[in-house]
Amino acid sequence: MDPLIAQLEQAAIPKHAAPYDPGFRPAALWARAYRRLAAADPKRQTVRLALGRLDGIVFHYALDILPWSEATAAASYRLIERTLKYLLWQKGGCKVWVAGCPEAAARLAQDYRAGGARAFDAEVMGETIFGAPFSVTACDASDLPAAREPQFRMGGCWKGCRIGFDLGGSDRKCAAVIDGEVVHTEEIPWSPVTQADWTYHRDGIEDSLKRAAAHLPRVDAIGGSSAGVFVNNEARIASLFRAIPRPDFDAHVRSLFRDIEKAWNVPLVLMNDGEVTALAGSLSLNDRPVLGMAFGTSLAGGYCGGDGGLTPWLNELAFVPIDFRSAGAPQDDWSRDFGVGAQYLSQQAVGRLAVAAGAPFAPDCTGLPERLAEMQRRLAAGDTLARDIFTAVGRFLGYAVAHADSFYTLKRFLALGRVTSGDAGDIIIRESTQVLRDEFPDIAEKVTIEMPDEKSKRHGQAVVAASLPPDELIKA
Repeated sequence: MDPLIAQLEQAAIPKHAAPYDPGFRPAALWARAYRRLAAADPKRQTVRLALGRLDGIVFHYALDILPWSEATAAASYRLIERTLKYLLWQKGGCKVWVAGCPEAAARLAQDYRAGGARAFDAEVMGETIFGAPFSVTACDASDLPAAREPQFRMGGCWKGCRIGFDLGGSDRKCAAVIDGEVVHTEEIPWSPVTQADWTYHRDGIEDSLKRAAAHLPRVDAIGGSSAGVFVNNEARIASLFRAIPRPDFDAHVRSLFRDIEKAWNVPLVLMNDGEVTALAGSLSLNDRPVLGMAFGTSLAGGYCGGDGGLTPWLNELAFVPIDFRSAGAPQDDWSRDFGVGAQYLSQQAVGRLAVAAGAPFAPDCTGLPERLAEMQRRLAAGDTLARDIFTAVGRFLGYAVAHADSFYTLKRFLALGRVTSGDAGDIIIRESTQVLRDEFPDIAEKVTIEMPDEKSKRHGQAVVAASLPPDELIKA
């Protein structure tokens, strides 16, 4: 192993080790250790990154690195590349400019291309989401495009008779709301992730909408929440539809929600479920900013800024790096990257930890939702193995929040989703809070990690999604 990377991994050994994952090296600790070395070096370099989209939105980020040399290159590149990866999935862009380190820019251009180590990210950020080839360009700081980060306000609108839905990997939730009063909520199991027939998804969504509509005198608007990236109500990439062949996705799924809007003839607004999580937090807490995460089949994120507005960011935190170990980190089965959020803060985390712990399961208990439910049942019965698994998830969360502090302005952190149900949620909050207090007291002083009540955790996103369409669009 590179000597400097070995030194940084030693510095990143957590005080609160994760049961059944002793190799975990939190990105927050690794990056802090590197930054201390860079800050102490008078010859340090400043690297400036800019992420751009075709519509003119540009995001900026700067970090200091050690002077580039044979001894520092591997560690410095690791920090730069992992930072860019986080920014891509936090904010999104198809064009990247790098100023201050042409050597790193050249390597990034090789990695973020077809056939490169980050081919998945390049393809998704390029043609799939933003409809343009992905590019990395070295430049001088004076040639970076100017930052432009508009915000918009969405949510908190309750006029009329509304339907809200939230599509998860193991269930779909739907709510009926009249002038802000919830008159119906329902949760229906389904298995969209493995279904290759797109009509399964359409029929399931329509079924939930009709069941909610039966509790309303009329339908004035529909708001939706789902994991994935959606632009103008069009699906660009979403785990729920990953089994659908590309031709069917392009022909039917991309426009699915716009087609539903036309069929119901009412305004429909669809957003990433993490954004709705953040909205739910801001509305229920009457405070901001709020970073929300939904711990479900995968990991979704959302952010409500200090002014109460949502951002045009992606906040697809399932793909952001939170473990910087050089070897042994779990591999994401979709992006093929290692050490990213979904493997630590979702049903996938509970499943892999249960395997590492040698937890016995019945022969028919093979799916992640079933194994999560079994672990939560065992936890309620006092099983120590199950307790250790949720302890690990809580510790992962504490270090993930600390790392997020380098990218977000944080005050309130809200955790939702099936993984946080029951006693598991209390353990996750307690352990993550303790990590902040012991390892990052500066962050613990300003950030509160919390959950809504049990009903809100399971149905809150569907209810809040109903408030997405602006009141002025309501005809009644």
